[in-house]
Formats: sequence, C-alpha cells, structure tokens
Amino acid sequence: MSSPLATAIAGLSSSEPPVRQAAAEEVYRLGRATAGIAVSAWWGDEELLALLQGPKPAITVGLAVQRETFNRIRIANGTPRLADVPPDQDAEEFELHFPSETSLDILTTREPGGTGAIAKYLAKFGEGVQQVEFLCANVDRATEILKEKFNVVPVYPATRPGADGTRVNFFLVASPDGGKVLIELYQTASKA
Repeated sequence: MSSPLATAIAGLSSSEPPVRQAAAEEVYRLGRATAGIAVSAWWGDEELLALLQGPKPAITVGLAVQRETFNRIRIANGTPRLADVPPDQDAEEFELHFPSETSLDILTTREPGGTGAIAKYLAKFGEGVQQVEFLCANVDRATEILKEKFNVVPVYPATRPGADGTRVNFFLVASPDGGKVLIELYQTASKA
C-alpha cells in the first residue's frame, strides 16, 4: 500500500492541475508539520523570530526525488526554470509555487549513486521530504543565535553559496519521532 507522501509525489506529475495542487499541498503539509514541531522553541526568541519573518515565515519544502520523477514533475508543471546550483553541490532543482503559499523545491542528484547530499538521501531513504527551508533576513546572525541560545550546531561552519545566488546554512534538528529534520536557512541574493 502506498503512503500518503508517495501518493502525493506521484500526484505532482498529474496532467490535471487540481490533482497537482492537492498533491503539492499534501507534500507541503507533511514537511511543514514535522519541521514546525522541531523548530517550535525558536519562535520564543524575538530576534530569531524577526529574522525568520515570524509569525508567518516563508517556508519551502524540499522534496528529493529520483531523476525520472524529477523529469515527470517538471514537464507536468510547464518545465520551470532550473535553479543555478553551485558546481560543488551535487544537485539539480526547480521551484513550484501554488496558491495558498505552498512552495516546493524539487531536488534530484546530478550523479545517481554519487556522494552528494541528495544522492545520499535518496540511497538511504528513497524519495521524500529532504529539507524544510526558511527564508531568513540574515543567516549569519540566525546561526549565531541558534548556536548560542539553542545549542543547535550548523552543518557548515560558515554560511555558504546556495542556489540562485542565495546564502545558506543547514541545521539537523531533533524531530518528534526521535529522528532529525534538516532545516535550511536561506538569504536571498538581494539581501546577501
């Protein structure tokens, strides 16, 4: 029997726009729910809340899929522009935006079976929500707050270049099920 997430992933490549929208909303809901619980304590810090544009943060759910799924979803959604991903990162991605502020990043590896983050995720977990992304006014300052006040260590020692000229850092945060949720903080190019 197929899981709700697997069904939603398949729905993203439907030829019917309402099916694609419903699928996107389900992927978004599932990704945001887990991340929301994992980062709930962050909203108690006023400075961090402001940096993350709380109480209504801009959130994008990053969905890692196999190359074939990536291509089907991209074609079904009008072949959106591929993001300009730094060459040292083994990823290809495009964004999907739907009404009700539902935003998805569809990600795949450039090298199936490779050593990049997306390839490793796909090999270990299969297709699924790989990360949840929060728009941030200043990733460097948010990283300092997370380290100092929440004892959350960033994946990278310093903010690094991300897709389309953004600046990013990642954080593995404990999830309610005892696992981890990968949270990406990203700062747009115009604010970097």
